Amino acid sequence: MNTYLQGYKSDIDYPVDLIMRARFNPALEGFWFGSVMELINAVTMIAIILSGAALIREKERGTIEHLLAMPVSDSEIMLSKILASGVVVWVTTLFSVYFIIQWVLSVPINGEIWLFMVAVALQLFAVSSMGIFMATIARSMPQFGLLLILVLLPLQLLSGGVTPRESMPGFIQSAMLLMPNTHFVEASQGVLYRGAGISVVYPQLLALLAIGCAFYLIALKRFKSTVGSMT
Repeated sequence: MNTYLQGYKSDIDYPVDLIMRARFNPALEGFWFGSVMELINAVTMIAIILSGAALIREKERGTIEHLLAMPVSDSEIMLSKILASGVVVWVTTLFSVYFIIQWVLSVPINGEIWLFMVAVALQLFAVSSMGIFMATIARSMPQFGLLLILVLLPLQLLSGGVTPRESMPGFIQSAMLLMPNTHFVEASQGVLYRGAGISVVYPQLLALLAIGCAFYLIALKRFKSTVGSMT
């Protein structure tokens, strides 16, 4: 205020200088952060699309009735959809970390990659169940695509993967704790950026497991009701 009223800015020599340094990225290279965060966001997007689209195609082509005629339970059918898409995304993520991020882009990874891949597996379980739940609501691929926009954008924008959660209102931060993306982003950033171990990120891993089980049970109940209406 005094500087504004006086009309000039005076230089004051302080006894201590404050210098901010980024530990993970001292040079603040944009692609260091961007490459890792794009991979984290892509895990969620691709898993939801693959699991949901697989079930939608089964219903559109009528092959879901063939599965119902086989000696398999509803949970086994649903688990097959989750594993089929989850294994593909998990292997692709592992390849991207080693080949694209570390070798091509030369981005240093401070933490244990196996711990990050555990978080990826839990995230895939949660979001694949979410994708199947969305597929039981939608009746066609266009409907699934519109529903995907309504769900995927808030998940990525409000989970800390695009903007920091600290800049969001408190009620949004609390509400997003119910979503798997929030815990997945925190665990991934802690492991890949800061080299956090399992003693630091285990709360996020347990939260991912609990949310994944909840989404799986909800999706399974909806899947059973949807399958029952076909018979």
